[in-house]
Amino acid sequence: MFTVHSLEKDPLVGNGPIIRISAVQAIRAIIRLTLGAVICMPPCAAVAEEVQHHGVVFEEWVRDTLFDGYRPETHTQKWDVSKEANVRYGGIPVNPKATKYGAPVGLGDALRQFDIDEPFLLLVAYWEQRGEEKQYVKALSIEIPPEKWRSLWGGVTRADLEALDRLVKDRSLDVAETRRRVQEMKSGPPYSTAAITLNPKIDEHGQRRLQCSLGFRALFEHLAPGADPAPESVPQLLGHPLPGPFHSLPRQW
Repeated sequence: MFTVHSLEKDPLVGNGPIIRISAVQAIRAIIRLTLGAVICMPPCAAVAEEVQHHGVVFEEWVRDTLFDGYRPETHTQKWDVSKEANVRYGGIPVNPKATKYGAPVGLGDALRQFDIDEPFLLLVAYWEQRGEEKQYVKALSIEIPPEKWRSLWGGVTRADLEALDRLVKDRSLDVAETRRRVQEMKSGPPYSTAAITLNPKIDEHGQRRLQCSLGFRALFEHLAPGADPAPESVPQLLGHPLPGPFHSLPRQW
């Protein structure tokens, strides 16, 4: 409750009163309102973070188990594990990825992926949702030379990607028209010749990005043709069994 210290007419609004309160009361009111908003706010952000937690769990396990607790110097570092930190498995950079069993492996920004021109180690962990937990069921370690990586792009050139990227980010077009034109463009050659899938991210909230992924079947066909894609009871990565189930809610659509 506020204590009214004075009550007078406001010359700007006629007979409306001005209620004056102390500075202490004002600060207390702001604190109450802030706390109320935090308490009453739906836990969407926390839920979303927990749903996405599987990637962080795997990346931390990879760094702690395989690379002596290595941590990247910055969040914008090109590789999750630098080639300098990879002293046991070929001295090449490392890219760990975790995804649902049978789902594509998300690779990130399409142009950055296209520009990869050095060998790297792709570590993939597939999980299955079991109630409120995720359980790893498949793991792959694939050393990828740059020529093999480039072959996944088919006839796509960097100029082709740049043209599609410009269309995705053309804000003179509304969301619906941008989506229509982008889908039409990427459905034909040369984009349709690539094993890698282009994933435009376009929404009403201002998101305009061109990302890419590699499908489950495409990954085994092009990068691990001799591997059995069936789930495993105890999946291992470079001789180390993956961690057991961990709490992570299923994605809500």
